[in-house]
Amino acid sequence: MDLGLVGKTALVSGGGRGLGAAIAKTLAREQVRILLISRGSASLEETLNELPGGEQHAGLALDLSQPNALNRVVEWVSGLGAQIDVVINNVGGTLDVNDPLASWGQFQAVLDLNLGVAVELNRLFMPGMRERGWGRICHVSSISALENQGPPSYCSAKAALNAYIRSVGRYVASDNVILTGIMPGAVLTDGGYWDVASSERPEHVKRYLSERMAIKRFGTEHEIAEAASFLVSDQASFLVGSVLLADGGQGRVFQAGLS
Repeated sequence: MDLGLVGKTALVSGGGRGLGAAIAKTLAREQVRILLISRGSASLEETLNELPGGEQHAGLALDLSQPNALNRVVEWVSGLGAQIDVVINNVGGTLDVNDPLASWGQFQAVLDLNLGVAVELNRLFMPGMRERGWGRICHVSSISALENQGPPSYCSAKAALNAYIRSVGRYVASDNVILTGIMPGAVLTDGGYWDVASSERPEHVKRYLSERMAIKRFGTEHEIAEAASFLVSDQASFLVGSVLLADGGQGRVFQAGLS
């Protein structure tokens, strides 16, 4: 399938490793120029070196949760003379706020990371997309947005992100700017939770795969990357505000397909 992305420029946050790196590689194979952002400079350089397309790609080592970080992104993009056509926002996490009775300040920090960065990226890059009449933005959410899987602060933040995507998507669709999200379930990433658990708690992992995963295995980075690449393609023009559940049958909700 022709995704219609040849010659486009994509900003990929959280792209040094894991899902972000996998999505960047998949898009680069579609002849997309990648502007990669990651907190770690070593992983950033490693991923850049693995992208097909050579020197057209660029990277910025930056923690987007820090004050004024997004202003630096705008300056960097402007300095490159780039026009952002696609945004993949893979920034998120629990910040180790696991207490269900955590303070509002702790909840807010998790919201800032998982929702606040998404809001600001949209605010900064959507206007240009609307003016040009083409744009695609996909935020990486989580199955935790739908089910009680993970700390309450994280579940709340991802649920808010889904609602935000669905709502804002309606406002920009008439300009051919399609805002979407993807909700991965249990995906095996190098150094991620399930990778560590497979070594340290193999019986727990075996039981989880048997009891929770309809497909009886973890998802792969490649599978999520392919789905996310479709969501930011020219073929996804009717998926206004859609948040795709990609969980291998892990979840048990009926509403996900309606979003």
